[in-house]
Order: sequence, then C-alpha cells, then structure tokens
Amino acid sequence: MTGARRGPMRLAVYLVLALVAISFFLPFLWLVVASIQPGAALSADITWEFSFRNFADVLTVDTIFRPVLNSLIISGGTALLTVFAATLAAYPLSRYRSRFGRIFLYGILFSTGLPITAVMVPVYTMYSQFELTDSVPALILFMAASSLPFAIWMMKNFMDSVPVELEEAAWTDGAGWLQSLRRIILPLMIPGLTVVFVFTFVTQWGNFFVPFILLQSPDSQPASVTIYTFFSTYGQVAYGQLAAFAILYTLPVVLLYTAMSRVFGGAFSLTGAVKG
Repeated sequence: MTGARRGPMRLAVYLVLALVAISFFLPFLWLVVASIQPGAALSADITWEFSFRNFADVLTVDTIFRPVLNSLIISGGTALLTVFAATLAAYPLSRYRSRFGRIFLYGILFSTGLPITAVMVPVYTMYSQFELTDSVPALILFMAASSLPFAIWMMKNFMDSVPVELEEAAWTDGAGWLQSLRRIILPLMIPGLTVVFVFTFVTQWGNFFVPFILLQSPDSQPASVTIYTFFSTYGQVAYGQLAAFAILYTLPVVLLYTAMSRVFGGAFSLTGAVKG
C-alpha cells in the first residue's frame, strides 16, 4: 500500500476510534456531572454548582454497604467455584485425546450461547420445590454452573500452552496426575487462572436477572438488584443518587481490574520452562 493511500485510511481509523471513545466517554461524563449536581435530571447540565449530597445519601448500610458486600460474596464465590471446577474439567480435555473430545468441546461452546432467560423458569421451579430460593449458596451454585462452559473453554486453551513434557518428567519421578496438576500446571497457569477469575467475577457482578429471580430477601440481594430502589412507583427517578450509586458500584470492578493488570501486565510466556 502506497503512502498516499495509507494516510486517508489511517485518518479514517482514528476517526472511528474517536467516535467509539466519545460514545463511551459521554455516559461516564453524565454520571460524574449528575452525581455532584443537586437536583440532577435526565439531562445533566454542566454548572458551577456542585455538592456531595448525593454520595452522602447513598453511603448507608442498606443502600450501598450491604448490597456491595453481598455482590462481593456472590461474585467472588461464583468466580472461585467456577475456576476450581473449570480447572478439573479442562485437565482431561487438554491432556487426554478421545474421539468424543471435539464433540464435547463443541457442546461446551454451544452451551455458552444459550440465553440464561431460557432456563430460568425450570430452574426457579426446581429451586422452589427443593426450597432453595432466597439461598445465597444455592444461587452461587447456579451462577457457577452457568459460567462454567465458557470458563472450561478458556481454561483448556490456557492449559494447552503448558508443555506436556513437564508432566511426563514428573510422572517419571512417580507423581500422579493430581500432584502434577497442583505442583506443575497450576503454578504456570496463574495468569490464566486470574483471567478466568476476573472474567467470571466481572460477568456476575453485573448479573441482575438471576439474583432478582432467586433472591427475595432485601438483606441478601446484591447491588445490581438494589439499584431498583432509585426508581419510584410513580416513575420518578432520583438521578443524582442513581449516578452516585453507579460510580460507587463500579469502583470494586475497576480496582480489581487495575490491580490484576498491574500484577500480570507482562506477557505470559513459558519460554525456557523446558530445557533441551
């Protein structure tokens, strides 16, 4: 491609990227302005008048602290259980060859495309029969099960990057598959385990539909459900408090992502793990 054609194409790419950045920046700008503006409405106007009253109104136990704690318990428990189960499920798929392996992987990939709303009616019926509704552990089990297909798919790809020669050397020394998994594969897969954990945590952090259906007690509902408290019965919305709540609600995810990106910001490489 000549330099004369490369210039307009690069300009077009920059314009598209600028439009995408603006489309993400404007809603965030509205959140910031509305959160510090007294009497904020749907169309927040940038003025010199600001107040932190909206943050003071939402910084209560019932509005932010207990729901965020419930979200941390539910999302964190789901992510931990998903990582554990996905690791055990991905190991045989990565290390053992079977004629049904590819079919099983395609089945897992198909399961990731099923909408969660399609199974909520039978799940709610089953939970009601076994009296599991309004139970946080039961909710975590279902959310982990719904997150498991894509987690297995990602975990297998990470596990495939670990050379099998390392395990063969451990097997020669008398180690079993569980010992090789725990002492060889998992230490080399820490970045991959972190990716699966963070992805599952962030996905379930914003999950509204499942906790809304399976949890009835306000004391056990996560922050993604309690956001309804800012919508009154008559259609009025406390936009300022809603904006302040949204900013506080996104902080744990932003902090988690920032911390993980700093810790595992370098490229994950197994180069040099196997000696010739």
